[in-house]
Amino acid sequence: MTESTPIITLTTDFGHKGSFIGVMKGVILGKLPNARIVDLTHEIHAHWPAEGGFWLSRSRQYFPPGTIHVAVVDPGVGTARDILAVEFDKQIFLAPDNGILPHIIGEQPATPVYKLDEACRKQLGIKTISATFHGRDVFAPLAAAIGNGDIKIEDIGPQAPEIVPSLVEDPVMEGRRIRGTVVAVDSFGNLISNIDAEQLKDLPGLEVQCGGRSLKLQRTYGLSQPGELLALVNSFNVVEIARAESSAADYLGLGLGAPITIICS
Repeated sequence: MTESTPIITLTTDFGHKGSFIGVMKGVILGKLPNARIVDLTHEIHAHWPAEGGFWLSRSRQYFPPGTIHVAVVDPGVGTARDILAVEFDKQIFLAPDNGILPHIIGEQPATPVYKLDEACRKQLGIKTISATFHGRDVFAPLAAAIGNGDIKIEDIGPQAPEIVPSLVEDPVMEGRRIRGTVVAVDSFGNLISNIDAEQLKDLPGLEVQCGGRSLKLQRTYGLSQPGELLALVNSFNVVEIARAESSAADYLGLGLGAPITIICS
């Protein structure tokens, strides 16, 4: 990627009804016609920033340096919550201050995070701001301005002394147990947890417990019979609960926030 062809990704809970996503793209392209816009996902569970942060943290490695990631999962839109920017691992992330960014910078909390101020908004010509659509009125022009080199993230305002933590706690090891949480449910009904495969490294005899079921880790879906529940490490390197050729979420009646426990012998 070159400076003249920036990649901007969009992560939202907008879904695909209405013109919200298209309008955001229109604002970006109106200010930065050569931008390459990637829809990371618009199916984040409504009003649940933790899932947006999870998918960004697990997807960013597949994008080149210089990519600008815009996350608009923003139940506090129109309030005094801050709009944040951070550069991490040679990529830039823009998000509301509601627990999204800790998923990105969790391992390096000293990374400087900047919050948008009134002076920068005026510099960018952002005058009329809707109380309900900051994706269009603030995030899109801000991403375009950073993408075309008009401003650097440290120009958007002062450093934030602290930011809102994730609403979902990191997995914890308690004796022989690792306790985690379902942070996403995909279109197949797989229950995706925040337990990273690295946390299981060298642990013997693993048993996964979820929804009153005890499951052994499998390598892949196809090794199970149709309708059979299984646990596995998925393509994003986290533990998930699946039901072969069916929906684990529907079958177990579980969703976001459900606990998952892994026990080692």
